[in-house]
Amino acid sequence: MSRSLQRVVDALSAAGLSVSPIEMDAETRTAEQAARAAGCVLDQIAKSIILKGQHTGRLLLFLTAGGNRVDLELASTVAGEPVESADPDTVRRVTGFAIGGVAPLGHIAPLPIVADPRLLDFPVIWAAAGTPRHVFAVSPSDLLRVTKARIADFAKPQV
Repeated sequence: MSRSLQRVVDALSAAGLSVSPIEMDAETRTAEQAARAAGCVLDQIAKSIILKGQHTGRLLLFLTAGGNRVDLELASTVAGEPVESADPDTVRRVTGFAIGGVAPLGHIAPLPIVADPRLLDFPVIWAAAGTPRHVFAVSPSDLLRVTKARIADFAKPQV
């Protein structure tokens, strides 16, 4: 088992969740790939998007429904400063995960997490488990509770 996947398994266990990541036959780097592999609707995929404050350099994780995209103007309001995408090296250094497999928990350094309210519309959502082929299913309320995510409007449907 990779170290990335092990961190996610350990974090799920430490949080008291009886959830096990599943290795998919196909890659799950994108929300579309993950939804196909999991057999769910696109918005049941919880994408982990890392943004960086332009003034402070502070990183935040925006947990977004698969069919939505982070609106940088709305995300900037939520963050209290203008934000931009974090570069892949920063994402890996802080979370321990490569883009395409960033889990919402098990990070090397804890991050504040903001969640898209659309995720609450489903009894089960799917999130990356630290690799481009592993995902896990969880109730949105459990995931938001264990990650201490706050709900905010920062996303818009993809067009």
